[in-house]
Amino acid sequence: MTKKEFSFNQAVNEIEKILKEIETGEMDVDRLSAEVRKASELIRQCQKKLKTTEEEINNIFRDLA
Repeated sequence: MTKKEFSFNQAVNEIEKILKEIETGEMDVDRLSAEVRKASELIRQCQKKLKTTEEEINNIFRDLA
């Protein structure tokens, strides 16, 4: 799978879409593994973005002190 970067909101929307398909039973079992892998990568991207943003904000506040 080619690693595609999503914006944070795009990633969250895509994760929600995948979860909805799984929860409602709309997810074809042949796609399940690939979609779970995709959701996992999107979650990692979101975690990385949140950590980076937190560090940037902390640096801004540190500079103000």
